Amino acid sequence: MLDGSLRQNLRYFSEGAYGPFRAVPRLLDLLARYELPATFFIPTWVVEHWTDVCIRILTEGHEVAYHGHRHEYFRDLEPARQLEVMQQSRDVFKSRLGVAPQGFRTPSGDWTAETPGLLRDFGIRYSSSMRGEDRPYFHPAPEGSVPLVELAGRWDMDDYTSLAYFEDPPFPVGHDRISEYRAVGGNWCAEFEGYHAEGLFWTTILHPKVSCKPARLPILERLFSTIRQHDDVWATKLNEVAGWALQRAGFATAGGQ
Repeated sequence: MLDGSLRQNLRYFSEGAYGPFRAVPRLLDLLARYELPATFFIPTWVVEHWTDVCIRILTEGHEVAYHGHRHEYFRDLEPARQLEVMQQSRDVFKSRLGVAPQGFRTPSGDWTAETPGLLRDFGIRYSSSMRGEDRPYFHPAPEGSVPLVELAGRWDMDDYTSLAYFEDPPFPVGHDRISEYRAVGGNWCAEFEGYHAEGLFWTTILHPKVSCKPARLPILERLFSTIRQHDDVWATKLNEVAGWALQRAGFATAGGQ
């Protein structure tokens, strides 16, 4: 059953549904081929409607983490409403998948000043929402409390900036076509190699509905192959990176709820 907002925009709904229905299984197959663990930030509305594929994500050794319920814009929500979304998300993850995620990525790419403290008090161990660092860092926290770890992503590695195109709203603004696929693959591999050369933290922001269409899978395969050419890369899930950062800083590594 669709709610009113989805009934009014079935094209948008079907675009989003393509991800868990068709694209995620392709991505899981590719990750398995290269033995790469991943973290999936999943709106819990998706968990409710595509439970089986979410169970497969966990069964194959990957991590699931919070991403709102219906991809809410946290920057537009009052703290009380943000907490309601987190509580609803926790209930869905527990009832459908039997897990309590430790991580969060804001669906809107931004949040309010209250969000880090709200997440920490909620029991979240790490966020992967900000953009301004290439090493793990900590959000300010009251003295004596375990801080929220930030594992920043990069716009450079967001597939929307290269491979997504919509007429309404116009995105990317000013572009009349998506990027050439070989260039995208080359750019992504170069980004990885640059971070690897300096021993930095590096992650992606990939949306299966965008980058896991048949003609685009070779872009990811090229990237995954490049990663696996180095035997000194710690390829792991973000909750493991957060635990490492906390332990290195002298904090207890117990996290989650």
